[in-house]
Amino acid sequence: MTSSNNSPQDDHQQALSEENSAPATEVTGGTGRRPLQTVFNDGRDYPRLSSFAFRRGTLTDNQEATWEANWPRLGKELNEQVNEQYIDLDEWFGRHADTIVEIGSGTGTSTAAMAPLETDKNIVAVELYRPGLAKLVGAVSREGIENIRMIKGDGVEVLQRMFRPESLAGVRIFFPDPWPKARHHKRRIVQTGTLHLIASRLRPGGILHIATDHAEYAEWIDELVNTEPQLEYIGWPEELASGADDGRGHLGQLVDRQLLTKFEDKGLRKEHTIKEYLWTKK
Repeated sequence: MTSSNNSPQDDHQQALSEENSAPATEVTGGTGRRPLQTVFNDGRDYPRLSSFAFRRGTLTDNQEATWEANWPRLGKELNEQVNEQYIDLDEWFGRHADTIVEIGSGTGTSTAAMAPLETDKNIVAVELYRPGLAKLVGAVSREGIENIRMIKGDGVEVLQRMFRPESLAGVRIFFPDPWPKARHHKRRIVQTGTLHLIASRLRPGGILHIATDHAEYAEWIDELVNTEPQLEYIGWPEELASGADDGRGHLGQLVDRQLLTKFEDKGLRKEHTIKEYLWTKK
């Protein structure tokens, strides 16, 4: 049961467990690498999440049937081939439009709620847990949402292997796992290497948007905001928060702020401070 002090991130994890998805467990004797980990030899830090075993969550019969009927059209999975083929986004969505990738979409509650507000955008939700994706598949099918697609896999590997350089209009990372213990900080997705990888996948003028309600993780991000030379950090300009256009077209990427997700709403009611970060690709 969720305690009264839970943050949006805690609620996100609780939602996953409600879908019968257990947290990752470390496998002893592992290499300390993510599955399929790309070897980055550029001197930057990248999240190191595995060897981990992710337990398979159990879907209901209805979820399983909805998955089988819709996943072939809506979803892709990061496979174990070294030379992963880049996605043809126009073919996948059946149109040419700006594409935004959301890393760590969880159960997809906010993803499904935001997509109808930005029908001119292609939204790709990346999530490792099948039960969370199954819930989003159900919402997309039930509500007839046309502009969402999904990828099952590790966010860093998906960006590296499946998206062409300078192909994305935006990347979103909302309430990532803070990995609060010091020995686990290497697992945090916001690292110098991840920022560099994201920058390489954003087109000029593309937007990286991160939100967290974890104070110590916010301090961690604060130290990294200006480390990637391809990204211009603009914080969270007041004109965006108030709904005024800043003249650079940012609002077109930030329609999500018109909507409080259920996790953010709970966090605000419990007096958690949600900090927003915004970068543009130079």
